[in-house]
Amino acid sequence: MKVLLVDDEDTLRMSLADDLREAGYDVLDFPAAPPALEYLRTEGGVGAIITDWKMPEMDGMSFLRQAKQADPDVLVIVITAYGTVHTAVEAVKQGAYDYLLKPFDTDELLLTLERALRYRATIEDNRRLSARLEERTRFHRLLGTSQAMVRVFEQIAVVASTNSTVLIVGETGTGKELVAEAIHHASPRKDKPLVRVSCAALSKEILESELFGHEKGAFTGAIRDKVGRFEKAQGGTIYLDDVDDIPMDIQVKLLRVLQERTMERVGSTTPIPLDVRVIASTKVDLRKRAAEGRFREDLFYRLNVVPIHLPPLRERTEDIPLLAQHFLKKHGGSRNLRLTPAALEALISYPWPGNVRELEHLMERLSLTSRRDMIDSTDLPEEILCPPDTERFTEIGKKSLDEIIDELTRRVIRAALARTGGNKTKAAELLKTPPSTLRSRMEKLGLS
Repeated sequence: MKVLLVDDEDTLRMSLADDLREAGYDVLDFPAAPPALEYLRTEGGVGAIITDWKMPEMDGMSFLRQAKQADPDVLVIVITAYGTVHTAVEAVKQGAYDYLLKPFDTDELLLTLERALRYRATIEDNRRLSARLEERTRFHRLLGTSQAMVRVFEQIAVVASTNSTVLIVGETGTGKELVAEAIHHASPRKDKPLVRVSCAALSKEILESELFGHEKGAFTGAIRDKVGRFEKAQGGTIYLDDVDDIPMDIQVKLLRVLQERTMERVGSTTPIPLDVRVIASTKVDLRKRAAEGRFREDLFYRLNVVPIHLPPLRERTEDIPLLAQHFLKKHGGSRNLRLTPAALEALISYPWPGNVRELEHLMERLSLTSRRDMIDSTDLPEEILCPPDTERFTEIGKKSLDEIIDELTRRVIRAALARTGGNKTKAAELLKTPPSTLRSRMEKLGLS
């Protein structure tokens, strides 16, 4: 990995260069910023820059800004003896990965550089996998590299080629409709209609007619024949969203459709053969509802042939950087909007009760309100930085007490870092703990 080291203090620069080379890095050291910037622009291939803040000819802020323009992906670590919280926040806002105050231990610099490179590797992996997934039309608009989402993709790949009925289970905002679309577009039925029905949005009277159609004169107001959604989906797929909201008497008719693959319009006794693949979704535990008598048990088993469980976003936090950047690109137009590490830490620590939909809405808002292309934690709304965990904490019953305490500690540290723009010294002050203790806790908890 090629590293540029920029510092006008010769003794320190040469000593750090030796230490970095000994650690295995390919180091080029410069006494001033302009030649380093020229090398970055002409040669490229630089993984990280370690730069002083106060230098002749060009100061660290100007160098940082121009370096990020030349290579937006290059990691920059700022070192200085003239640090303030304001300076640290400005450096991070301009794209610096981290900020170290002189004097510092070489081990601290090496650890910071190692974390920075891991961060970059993660972002690059996410980009590659995102591009790969977008190319694979069978996954449609679904994104994610977490193990939980990989399992979902595997299920989609297996079930898409069949005609089996699928039940998608997941909280509101997790992307159940996207899974239904992915299954349809990866199936042999992809050239036929995908018909969507929001069962929760329609009243009982309208829902029956919408699903099965009706004959002229079947009821007051039926002035002409109506083709239902099942008939419109012939040869293709029908997606029943919020299937748990279907009334009991209509559940009987739906059960008959699944069993016999025929239907009758309201007001008719003539059976209509159906060639339709059924995909349903629910945000509740249908098995529990069936046990309570609030959903037909026989219909549940007919729908639950292939269940696909979509994890909530709080259980696949490693996907948040990928998703957030995707939504910024989607809503940012021609702007190259990016998130600082501190902003990503804040997003990862938030529990996301609204799941992926809530994340997309936030990224859309930030793309409209942010005046800078680099979005920092200070640009995030207060509810993201300080979520009411006591009401949303879902780990109870799933993890041990020690694991729960560790998770709470991670969230508190991430919130403190988000509030201070990633400055660990200031975060330690907020948490009323020595900086060495904070660094030790972060090491133990695997926080970068």
